[in-house]
Amino acid sequence: MAQSMLPFPDTLQDQTKPGRLLSGLSRPARKPAKLLDRRLAPALADPDRVIFLDVETTGLSWFYDELTMVGWVLDGKYYTHIAGSDAKQLTDALQRADALVTFNGTLFDLRFLRKTFGDLVLPPVHIDLRYLARRAGLVGGQKAIETALGIPVRTGVEHIDGAEAALLWRSYMRGDKNALWRLIDYNCRDVLGMCGILDHTLDRLNLHPDFWFSRHRFFDRTSAILGSARIHARRSRHPKSTPRIHTFDAMFAGTVAFDAVVIGIDLTGSEVRRSGWCVLHGDHAETCTVFSDDEMISRVLATRPAVVSIDSPLSIPFGRVRVGDDDPGRQQFGIMRRCERELKRRGINVYPCLLPSMQGLTRRGIRLAERFRALGVPVIESYPGAAQDIMGIPRKGAGTEFLRQGLADFGVRGRFESNAVSHDELDAITSAVVGCFFLAGQFEALRGPSEDALIIPDLKSSGPSGMVIGISGRICAGKTTSARILEQRGFAYTRFSLVIDDEIIARGAVPNRANRQRVGIEINRTKGQRWLCEKVLDSVADRKLIVVDGLRFPEDHAFFVERFGSTFVHLHITASDELRALRYRESKPEGVPMDVADRQPAEVKIDELLGLSSVVLRNNGSVAELETNLLNHIKPLSQGQDRECLSRLL
Repeated sequence: MAQSMLPFPDTLQDQTKPGRLLSGLSRPARKPAKLLDRRLAPALADPDRVIFLDVETTGLSWFYDELTMVGWVLDGKYYTHIAGSDAKQLTDALQRADALVTFNGTLFDLRFLRKTFGDLVLPPVHIDLRYLARRAGLVGGQKAIETALGIPVRTGVEHIDGAEAALLWRSYMRGDKNALWRLIDYNCRDVLGMCGILDHTLDRLNLHPDFWFSRHRFFDRTSAILGSARIHARRSRHPKSTPRIHTFDAMFAGTVAFDAVVIGIDLTGSEVRRSGWCVLHGDHAETCTVFSDDEMISRVLATRPAVVSIDSPLSIPFGRVRVGDDDPGRQQFGIMRRCERELKRRGINVYPCLLPSMQGLTRRGIRLAERFRALGVPVIESYPGAAQDIMGIPRKGAGTEFLRQGLADFGVRGRFESNAVSHDELDAITSAVVGCFFLAGQFEALRGPSEDALIIPDLKSSGPSGMVIGISGRICAGKTTSARILEQRGFAYTRFSLVIDDEIIARGAVPNRANRQRVGIEINRTKGQRWLCEKVLDSVADRKLIVVDGLRFPEDHAFFVERFGSTFVHLHITASDELRALRYRESKPEGVPMDVADRQPAEVKIDELLGLSSVVLRNNGSVAELETNLLNHIKPLSQGQDRECLSRLL
């Protein structure tokens, strides 16, 4: 798993380093017309050395998606490269051309080319028609400009767009060879459209003729290509290898996620509108729609899932104190969290959490998460759109049928495969799948200062590493003794009372049991238990083996599961009341009877932690017996973890 604290302040610049050859004429608004003329003249002098190129991909994110095919026109002919096949013909074509023509290639096509093939040798001049056409007064996307200019390349396939092109590739990957032919046909039309746009743009800018630049009509030279492209598509050789398709079994076999119960919620901003609901038990999904928060709480308590994954913002941006636009930090800190900015940088579309239309959802999500956590139920924030992009599953915008098929291809089973379900339910399934990635330790947690993490799948993760043990139990049950035993085995030791003691000392008081209980409750009420949990980790956050002494509230359990996933082990220590009373007397208490100390507000929820724990250890014997039992219980849980880190347990 990857815990990604995003940069503060933001450093979200593009890291792809496009290189000097990408500049060319990519941003012509800064180039005077005479300079454009001098650059274009020699580059376009020989039409057989001008390459028009367009790529197709699995999606729009340069960070996550992959190139599926490249189509190009050079010397009056159309060529293709299919992912998984030899790229020599493509690289040779790029090397011998004088000029490269794309539409939005600076931000899209060339990024994918470099991601796929490394440092390609590109033509010395790159003409990005998105920018050059804008100088000529032609704005909008490529198809809009073609329509405005009357370029006849889309006849009969006007409905196909980039989203459907990605779906065609998915169909081809499932064995539909006709889908590849249609994809090639679509790509060819994109390339031919560029030829027509360049002709019209040069005319409008009056960049010809002069004494050394004879005028060529690129579109006229390629008029016969479209028919030949269809023939070429049918003759295309299929690649020797195809990209790996990730599946539920392949990703989660051997992890706790494989048989876990996870709830996914596609939350809406109001209780009067239905929210998607999914209970995912292993790979089997049961879905429905629910309305009220109370119904969700009762369903979760009845199911007792390992984690609840909610499609809703669960925190607000750093510096903000409330959701509404009346927040005094609205202007300074904005409406986006660091995780949303990072997803944008990676090419994944996401709405800012405090956009006016999102505020109701964010407010409800935070409120619902607080209720779950108070009951000890771990909650993570998920974003189905991002997860679907990362997993290569079409979003619901492409059509619920494609999303349904994508989830089935991943290996999720359930009535949604054959019965009509809403897109809310399909997104709820996706949120639940994100919960599986979380439990398997195959996730990335995107967070900023003071912001809860957004969990996204990490398909390249090696799984969980390390172990964090949180210990709960009643007074004198043996919590600290157990924690110190683990400390001797290499665990970094921390406890809640350390933070509380610092607060007591800062107030000029003496740290004792009474003051700890009083100040601990005050912190819980004013700053929140999650704040205290964060402070407890400050001194050990970089360690792989951690033991936390003194969990007292169900929210403590929820916090550590949310932070550490399957590497967190909740150990609850019990002992007989008689033995605890004897130990209490021997510890020389400060005048407070044990039955009174047991009833303090900081202790009243201890018994609830028993039902939340993963290991229960009865400590009615000697310290030596406690150590033996403790290690015998912990060792099996270390399977699959970082063996070097956990070797001291063996």
